[in-house]
Amino acid sequence: MSKRKRLLFTLSLFAVMMVLSACGTEPITSDSTGFWDRYVVFNFSNMIVWLSDLFFRNYGLGIIAFTILIKVILLPLNHFQTKSTKKMSAVQPQIKALQAKYASKDRETQEHLQKEVSKLYADNDVNPYMGCLPVLVQMPVLMALYQAISRTEILKSGSFLWMNLGERDPFFILPVVAAILTYATSKLTMMSQAEANSATKSMTYTMPIMILMMGINFPSALSLYWVASNAFSVGQTMLLNNPYKAIRERQEAEAQIKAREKALKKAQNPKKKKKN
Repeated sequence: MSKRKRLLFTLSLFAVMMVLSACGTEPITSDSTGFWDRYVVFNFSNMIVWLSDLFFRNYGLGIIAFTILIKVILLPLNHFQTKSTKKMSAVQPQIKALQAKYASKDRETQEHLQKEVSKLYADNDVNPYMGCLPVLVQMPVLMALYQAISRTEILKSGSFLWMNLGERDPFFILPVVAAILTYATSKLTMMSQAEANSATKSMTYTMPIMILMMGINFPSALSLYWVASNAFSVGQTMLLNNPYKAIRERQEAEAQIKAREKALKKAQNPKKKKKN
């Protein structure tokens, strides 16, 4: 997938979310009809209200608890994504070698390049599209959360800290924090890779901008969700896929390789003993 196509794909997701999140304006109740309203949005609303009641009807804490619950449920998917990302990182040197080999931009050469890259992916059990899977899974969650808040009066009128959860953050603090944490999550993930692919690099800078723009225009409850979600992701990454540990292990492995090469070179070219 080219950079242009990846960017179009990301922007398309953003556009779809903007359109779908605007659908449905009637209050959500047990009498709501349709699969989306009755079984998704209504249950999201009930779950957030129930969790909020556990915190003495603090709806901000209810949203944070709901977010953590969602992140825990998605842990297997995130683990699968991490494994997929590591596989992608491992084959990057080989992909670069193929790109150098098929450097010509004519159609026939580029077709050969695509075939060789596809074969490389297949041989190494790599799916280049798996990095987008968590985004695709979270989109319905975000849309359902937005509608659960905007269409449930008790949530829409709830407050948390300085914000009305159904309205935009007046000081834009949460959108900025959400964007920073989004960048931190992507950056830590990229640091753990031996060689990040272009898709990962692109998303590292594209996603925070998208989050910031949506946070500025959407209810503050959505920004609160992003802050809690990405704060959880940062902690999860540091605990389960610590990039600093990965960097140290790579450096140690590289040092061992260099040491072996040096020892081999020395063994192949022994120094002659000096004559007395």
